[in-house]
Amino acid sequence: MNDPGYALKVTRVGGKYDIHHVDTGDGFPVLLIHGLAGDHKAWLPQLPVLAQRYRVIATDNRGAGRSTQIDEPVSTADMARDFLELMDEAGIDKFHIVGRSLGGLIGQHIALLAPDRVQSLVMLAAAGKVDPIGHRVLMNMREVLQWTGSWEDHARHSVQNFVSPKFFNQNPDRIAAIEKLIGGETRLKACYFRQSHAALTHDTLDRLAQIKNPVCIMAGRLDPICGPLATQWMIDRLPQAEVAWFEESSHFFLMEEPERFMQVLTRWLDRHTPH
Repeated sequence: MNDPGYALKVTRVGGKYDIHHVDTGDGFPVLLIHGLAGDHKAWLPQLPVLAQRYRVIATDNRGAGRSTQIDEPVSTADMARDFLELMDEAGIDKFHIVGRSLGGLIGQHIALLAPDRVQSLVMLAAAGKVDPIGHRVLMNMREVLQWTGSWEDHARHSVQNFVSPKFFNQNPDRIAAIEKLIGGETRLKACYFRQSHAALTHDTLDRLAQIKNPVCIMAGRLDPICGPLATQWMIDRLPQAEVAWFEESSHFFLMEEPERFMQVLTRWLDRHTPH
């Protein structure tokens, strides 16, 4: 079902993938790319604010939400090409990218494939390559779903990887809501497995220095998935990057520190948008 106030549009890319997306607001375009879990609804807290000043495109990635789901190999570069074609069809030449987790990985490839089209690249809890602990965590989450076949079990075994211990202990109702959201997933499990593999095998470390666009990196200091080591690997290769650490937060720092996150993001977009 569409979200109230956000009718989903659909664009066919690659000849066979229907990409569902929100297209709202006016102004300079901002492409929002969600992570491995969920769909465009991951951006619902930010959409009303951003749409006041920007034309915001918030997508369901291939294999997620209402977009086409096919059990077939997929890479982060494949999904980057999906979004370049989507922006072509939307008549958008240049745009900001804001990608969280897997979305940040996809964003790297968009910047590598079409640097002249990227106004800036914002990566949230992302990595040029996951480090050993991030690899283990992603594998563990995938294996639970493979072994049990249950989104509910997957959610129960995953949620503690997304938030800090303090947030987990102090917000039982919100933890229950996250578990319910992930546990109520309806996508093909095979698509999750394929995209998890795409995240696990993503490696742009030897190419990140080719990205000359303005880059903003935001990271949770307590994130086990795309944590401090993986973040530092990106920082070392992107000397132009501005970095914001969320010292007490984890992978979902957008949820744990929403006011500071929006402050950092909106200031970045304002500074790097043509006026």
